Amino acid sequence: MTKQAVVLITGVSSGIGLAAAKTFVARGSRVFGTVRNLADAAAIAGVELVEMDVRSDASVAAGVRAVVNRAGHVDVLVNNAGVNMVGAVEETQPAEAAALFDTNVLGVLRVSQAVLPHMRAQRQGRIINVSSVLGFLPAPYMGVYAASKHAVEGLSESLDHEVRQFGIRVTLVQPSYTKTRLDANSPQAATLLKAYDEERQRVSRSFAAHVDGGDDPATVANTIVDAALGTWRMRRPSPGQASLLSKLRRFMPAGPVDKSLRKQLGLG
Repeated sequence: MTKQAVVLITGVSSGIGLAAAKTFVARGSRVFGTVRNLADAAAIAGVELVEMDVRSDASVAAGVRAVVNRAGHVDVLVNNAGVNMVGAVEETQPAEAAALFDTNVLGVLRVSQAVLPHMRAQRQGRIINVSSVLGFLPAPYMGVYAASKHAVEGLSESLDHEVRQFGIRVTLVQPSYTKTRLDANSPQAATLLKAYDEERQRVSRSFAAHVDGGDDPATVANTIVDAALGTWRMRRPSPGQASLLSKLRRFMPAGPVDKSLRKQLGLG
């Protein structure tokens, strides 16, 4: 893109979204970042904050309208906002799963649908959906979160086929363990079963340790910005472990991958 890119990023209060916003600003883009409550949001240098709750049709419509009114168009959408939850599949109530999908999947759908008419009108655009290695790998005790990321992957591939006729492309960015508050702040399923306690706690400790030694959000942010402003590719795993896991999933037999995953999580 030769002109200054107008970028809209959901969920810029912390973590990957915050790092991506700062990186886009450093690359010369005009950046709009969404927060749930403007009154409680901390200022981010060079970023124009927009109030938006991705769970609300009306809030999304108003937020995108505000961006277009101020900038005239949107070149790049980064669907970053997301939540996690810890619990065995049997422990997870349908209402809890629905709430998580409302943010992680329907949030992507809402914001993409609000931005797409403007991208179609200008016959160009990039949509970057932040997925995860859990979008192609299983995650014991985070089954609903993994299911939501698998859903984002399928939605993104289908959307890319539909919108490339308008000069719009969709990319999945797939981070691995990243030093953010997503895992630390993850709620547990409301109804835990004693039968799963030992394994659940072991896996939670393993995830926490991997996050502590994980990628800096800036690493993922660089991948997002490269995906938005550089050559199009459908999937962009972050450098390092995410890239390695992507290759292992594609080229190794399922049995060894399954065994390695269980060993890594302390499941034997």
